Amino acid sequence: MTLTSQEPVYVVGHLNPDADAICAAIGYAEYLRVAEGVNAEAIRCGSVPARVKWVLDQAGEEYPQLVTDVRTTAELISDKATLTVSDGDTFLEVYNTMQESGEESLPIVSDNGDIIGILDFTQLMQLLMPRVVTGSEEVKTVYVSPQKILECLKGNSVGAPISEEEEELIMFVGASSEESTRDGLIRDAENGISKTQLVICGDRKRLQKVAIDNQVRIMVVTGGFDVDPEMQALAKEKGVMIISCDYDTATSVQLVRCSKIVDTALGGEFLCVESDEAVTDISRKLSVVTQEIFPVVKKGTRELIGVFTKADLVSPPQTKIVMVDHNEYSQAVKGINEAEVVEVIDHHRLGGDVVSRGPIRFLNEPVGSSCTLIARKFKSYNAELSKGVALCLIAGLVSDTLNLTSPTTTELDREILSWLSGIAEVDADQFTNDMFASGSLLHTGTVDELMNTDRKEFSEGDKRFSIAQVEEMGLEAFDKRREEMEQGLEELIAKNGYDFAMVAVTDISKHYSLILARGDEKVIKALDFEHRDGGEIYAEGIVSRKKQILPAVSDAILGAGAVVMS
Repeated sequence: MTLTSQEPVYVVGHLNPDADAICAAIGYAEYLRVAEGVNAEAIRCGSVPARVKWVLDQAGEEYPQLVTDVRTTAELISDKATLTVSDGDTFLEVYNTMQESGEESLPIVSDNGDIIGILDFTQLMQLLMPRVVTGSEEVKTVYVSPQKILECLKGNSVGAPISEEEEELIMFVGASSEESTRDGLIRDAENGISKTQLVICGDRKRLQKVAIDNQVRIMVVTGGFDVDPEMQALAKEKGVMIISCDYDTATSVQLVRCSKIVDTALGGEFLCVESDEAVTDISRKLSVVTQEIFPVVKKGTRELIGVFTKADLVSPPQTKIVMVDHNEYSQAVKGINEAEVVEVIDHHRLGGDVVSRGPIRFLNEPVGSSCTLIARKFKSYNAELSKGVALCLIAGLVSDTLNLTSPTTTELDREILSWLSGIAEVDADQFTNDMFASGSLLHTGTVDELMNTDRKEFSEGDKRFSIAQVEEMGLEAFDKRREEMEQGLEELIAKNGYDFAMVAVTDISKHYSLILARGDEKVIKALDFEHRDGGEIYAEGIVSRKKQILPAVSDAILGAGAVVMS
């Protein structure tokens, strides 16, 4: 899912987010709004774990919007206030719109807002004159709705009812002498074309009567003259439509031509772009297209959202991103390398691949959770912290530190948890028990949830690997789910091309982990934990991926003789 606006600064945690990632994003977005006046919004790039759902429900906080790609899209560069015209609009209406707006190309939409064509000025001009003229009849012939003629002339209708259907009409302009004009009308009647004639004349009653007697299709009376009641009655009887207007004859002729509707001028095929298509993906494709404007439509539909031009593809604006609880692109939302990272707040090792065009704020400290660092900002700057967000920050802190029992715990974590508990008015021990009891992935989670709820990707030496962690209040169901988890690891390796993949299932009450691993056997065997006959790895006192499991994996990679990348 892509963004629909680039106005806020988006705060986002890592892929496969845990409590610290989601709660840190929520907390820092509020800090930016309250303390710095920044329009900030928390988003997520993965599912909300069951326990985090429980936390957010308890806190009364909405789930952050799911965004899986932060690249600049066609929708983000499009002009959503673009002018549009209808296929039922007349030449005059569209021409006036182009003149007033300065646009020479406009999208044509249906009544329900679907794009049906693009009309440029050259195509519009073709409505006034056929491309090839071989005789005067082609110039005189117009295909138009009588109702549109009435509207363009701003006239009054008398005689027979005005038709709304388009018809092919032959214009006859009564501008010659009365005798010559009368003879022309009679001659046309004898040739059988009266019923398709559109006669334009002034206040010449004898000519009007001849036209009505010969049952012309429409008679336009110019110059603001009233139509005699007897003529009106005769026209109704003969089925002749009469339009009276204030314009002179020459102007009326032009306006009749301008009353053509524009659907006949629409070109052939045209290219639309779906709203979620990334600018980087479409730029090359559109560079060879001669189209002037590109309609942006809602994905899977023809509903027009806006338009953009080729000029909009040059240096498109970037989405502003704050990364929390991670600092490596491999763990970040898709498109992060095309966004503008303005800040990083994290408590993990430095991955080394975050690149910025200019200086950014970068906070990285060895504490138990990212939520600790964010809560400290509220405390240090005396920024207003809501009870609900305080509860979220507690959840991230106690989740990552296992309620201050993890070896990652620092004195700052203890100090901040005490401060947050007072604001949220909760007992941290009871809250931790309730949170971890709120959902067990081993008992009720899918294999996908077991593999991905809190999974991170790493690179070490020449190895690329994944470590997932599942935290439980007891591991009684481990054996029942073991085969599924092993298969899940095999599928992760096949899908992502990892050298190996691991899942650590941690008992937070007894402080140990059972680890399953698949892939590079040399690395797995080199892990300095207890390798049991059943194939699982028993890790006594091991509860932290960051401070215990990942360093052990790094040592195993070196011990297995991996090539160190320079």
